[in-house]
Amino acid sequence: MASIRDIAKLAGVSAASVSRILNNDETFSINENTRKRVIEIATSLNYSKNQNRKNRDVGDKNTIALITRHQADNEKSDPYFMFIRKGVESEAKKWRLKTFRAFSMRDKEKDIFQLSKYGAVVVIGEMTLEALEEIRKINSNIVLIDSYSEYAGFDCVQTDFAQKTHEILDLLKSKGHENIAFIGGLGSRVDIHGEVVYYKEEIRSENYRQWMVLNHLDNYTTVLQGEWSPGAGLELGTQIMNMNPRPTAIVVASDPMAVGVYKAVINAGLSIPEDISIISFDDIEMAQYMTPSLSTVRLNSEEVGKIGVELVRGKLLNVRAMPVRVVCSSELILRDSVNDIKNEEV
Repeated sequence: MASIRDIAKLAGVSAASVSRILNNDETFSINENTRKRVIEIATSLNYSKNQNRKNRDVGDKNTIALITRHQADNEKSDPYFMFIRKGVESEAKKWRLKTFRAFSMRDKEKDIFQLSKYGAVVVIGEMTLEALEEIRKINSNIVLIDSYSEYAGFDCVQTDFAQKTHEILDLLKSKGHENIAFIGGLGSRVDIHGEVVYYKEEIRSENYRQWMVLNHLDNYTTVLQGEWSPGAGLELGTQIMNMNPRPTAIVVASDPMAVGVYKAVINAGLSIPEDISIISFDDIEMAQYMTPSLSTVRLNSEEVGKIGVELVRGKLLNVRAMPVRVVCSSELILRDSVNDIKNEEV
């Protein structure tokens, strides 16, 4: 049963204001739209003044349960997901909602039944459809963040990395590049038991393949995938350095992998961008200090988390019945790692 404090948090007003509105205090002066919003929220939460007196301590329905990609002790190794979580927490606090880290999706043992106590569940990262269906049986207010599986019926926040991959490749083609390779990591989803299911059809690699076909360059298609690490970038980059003919450009799916690719180019006695151009994703802090500075895609991942909370609020307020999919825009930051080979040929 919802309390006055619960309604106040969702409405963005004080508990005292809610009390006076719900008790029809004619001496209380307040904006009519605010009054209507409070009454609508109270109605949607089935608020009862009589029952509420017996349930003053119930507040979990205004708590967002978080299912995170990583466990707390190793989350810093992947700042992308860490900042999404921080965005969820900061935006929730703004609306006086609480957050609770229920478990990591990779935990082998999970108490998923606890999720019934909370107002909504935010899943940061990809889980299998079977896992999400199990969770939905317990709590139907689910919002997915950074999930690219086209599961029907779930609110979802995604990036525009599919479109951005095409934008990068269009840019490289305009600069005369045709033999363009791709280096990235494998996609992965986690099942309800914490087991990771890997797949090759990661969003950036798939859109690279599509673009190469659409631009009649599929004879140059080269996709190398491994772990999301500098070591894998070095290993896969070395393979490309040994190709004949060698690609003139590489799209890398993450900046940490690009660090390894840079090392592979140096080891081969080649130069960036004179011999090979590189564009990546993430815009980690060190990207601008690499030599040459790395061209990369910048995404405000904390903002992605904040948008997830907006979808949660829609769930809690029951303002819509239709699931929505929000695509967040990123920005391509061009630095010194890309060369125009058309000008060289002239």
